[in-house]
Amino acid sequence: MKNKYNRTVTACFVGYIVQAVVNNFAPLLFLFFLKSYQIPLSQITLLVTFNFGIQLLVDLLSVGFVDRIGYRACMIAAHIFSAAGLVMLTFLPELLPVPFAGILISVMTYAVGGGLLEVLVSPVVEACPSDNKEKAMSMLHSFYCWGYAGVVLISTVFFQAAGIENWKILALLWAVLPVCNAIIFTRVPFAPLIEDGEQGLKLKELLGRRIFWILMVMMVCAGASEQAVSQWASTFAEKGLGITKAAGDLAGPMAFAILMGLSRTFYGKYGDKIDLERFMACSSILCILSYLGISLVPVPQFSLIACAVCGLSVGIMWPGTFSRASAALPKGGTAMFALLALGGDVGCTGGPTLVGMVSGAAGDNLKTGVLAGVIFPLILLAGIAVSGKAGRKRYISWLKNKKPGYQL
Repeated sequence: MKNKYNRTVTACFVGYIVQAVVNNFAPLLFLFFLKSYQIPLSQITLLVTFNFGIQLLVDLLSVGFVDRIGYRACMIAAHIFSAAGLVMLTFLPELLPVPFAGILISVMTYAVGGGLLEVLVSPVVEACPSDNKEKAMSMLHSFYCWGYAGVVLISTVFFQAAGIENWKILALLWAVLPVCNAIIFTRVPFAPLIEDGEQGLKLKELLGRRIFWILMVMMVCAGASEQAVSQWASTFAEKGLGITKAAGDLAGPMAFAILMGLSRTFYGKYGDKIDLERFMACSSILCILSYLGISLVPVPQFSLIACAVCGLSVGIMWPGTFSRASAALPKGGTAMFALLALGGDVGCTGGPTLVGMVSGAAGDNLKTGVLAGVIFPLILLAGIAVSGKAGRKRYISWLKNKKPGYQL
């Protein structure tokens, strides 16, 4: 029974690699776009915000249409949008009178695919029969990290070997991946997210659960804790060590992604022997220490190491929160996964924004911005304590005595 879903899970793993491609390939070309298309830096930086903004919108809208259209059709569409955006990026800027408009339309197209993948992949894997769903979820999310590292490494090597001016060839090669995976998703089986005869929570019921809002805050902080450092890791490497951008990308974001992937792979392999709540709490403490190391230790090399350690510490936060949500709200359904993905993407946008705003107010001092960002792992640690086993028992006991009609 379980073996027939192995191909489904594998296709989902590749789906997260596809998401890593659409999120991280174009940013490697931003400076080239600036020079070759004479696009102002203010417009270039807008592309990142636009990409995640579209994904946020898709997260929100998917609550209403995924169950109606069906997971298979939506998953295939996600890959088609991802591939189309990458292909359009190679010709649309030259085709339109305003090159930036062509890039923006391409980003919008693959952002729709990325947003759908964020909503769909986790619940599809969660629905597949498994001996330990927490392990499967952590292993799934590790593939985003490996995809992220692979995009940076392969693209950097390609640009050095073939020249960055031939980036269109690489974009078309990356587009082959979602096309092939879309074909695979036309054939693999899908397990039901909610068992036959059972009814999932309605949106109003979901929003009325206290535990959902605790988990939602945890997802926001998980995304923020991850991206607040990840987005600035290359800058730390370049400025602190005085190295080139290519070397900075490898020493900063790639090191962060590899250690984050190792953390998720480790739990994916040994998660049945590790308490998830304790692992998440220890990871949050390590994240806090890494933030303090980045911001307070005046040694550039140590700051770079702390950036990498931060990747190790945040690895379990996102998949761990998904797993806790599935256990606490087994009938949450598509709405729960979509809203949690929305919360995570809000954090991914808000974390780097807070760091950037505080850094700007402090005279472009990134260390001060990262110090302000320590609030995210602190809140996450508090959320773990409140939503933990002991915390739930205390709340249930209190609710029975004080508010018997309230549902946790």
